[in-house]
Amino acid sequence: MNAPDLTTTFCGITLPNPLVLASGILGTSAALMARVAAGGAGAVTAKSCSRAPRPGHPNPTVLAWGAGFINAVGLANPGVDEEIAVLQETRRRLAQAGQGVKLVASIFGTAVEDYAYLAERMNEARPDFLEINISCPNVHDELARPFAASCPAAAAVTRAVKRVSAAPVIVKLSPNVTDIAEIARAVEDAGADAIAAINTVAGMVIDIRARRPILANREGGLSGPAIRPIAVRCIYQCYQAVKIPILGIGGVSCGEDAAELLLAGATLVGVGSAVHSRGIAALGQIRDELAQFMLAEGFGRAAELVGLAHWPAGMAGS
Repeated sequence: MNAPDLTTTFCGITLPNPLVLASGILGTSAALMARVAAGGAGAVTAKSCSRAPRPGHPNPTVLAWGAGFINAVGLANPGVDEEIAVLQETRRRLAQAGQGVKLVASIFGTAVEDYAYLAERMNEARPDFLEINISCPNVHDELARPFAASCPAAAAVTRAVKRVSAAPVIVKLSPNVTDIAEIARAVEDAGADAIAAINTVAGMVIDIRARRPILANREGGLSGPAIRPIAVRCIYQCYQAVKIPILGIGGVSCGEDAAELLLAGATLVGVGSAVHSRGIAALGQIRDELAQFMLAEGFGRAAELVGLAHWPAGMAGS
């Protein structure tokens, strides 16, 4: 059997493979994103940006706790003006490399008007996709209740962004809700081109000797292998609820993990924490492992895996 075809189409745009660098991981500079792209990513996502610069939370902000990471970085970023310059330089480097790797911009705000403003500004950078981060779990005190916690709020942000964005809009959903599928339906009805599921899971780790939470922010967002079953469940439920494609994110460490998210219904697979454990070439390694799995299991194209876990036994492809 020939080598599997990992080429993937998402919102009408073709990527060389379905592996995407998740937002917040190495997406802080053009040089880093270009290195991840050269290492085998299908797309790279910049760190979420806001109107004005944000310093984020005081240290400690990140902890490896055994089954993954917990972080409360607090959406630190240089603000939209500098971010546009980073995105423009990243786009230039990706085009120069000629590998077809795509660029995802990411934005967040405190009001619907912020999202609309930022989405319009992002047109200056001409990203291939625009991620709308409405679901960060570790900034409640500063930003109040996440927009992802409410169908009307999530839909309002989606509509405002869609009115001005030149790029396909990916709305990033939270697992920290009662019913993620209803939020997915709300943003689809509001015009979202795709959804990303999931953002990190809210959690806390306490130092039992100091008798205090370890993170300065007390609460943080869990990522890494421990949350993969949660991501799989959320992707599975969203796939049943909506017709728009899904960027699946959460706990992917190897090619078989990526296959699991595809089978649940993801078209693209985000990789974040694995970069810490496997290095900057993690996405290329996971890509190759996915190809090996597909070859062993008789799959010729990545698209053949998408949503296959939803078919009754013996009915796959019918």
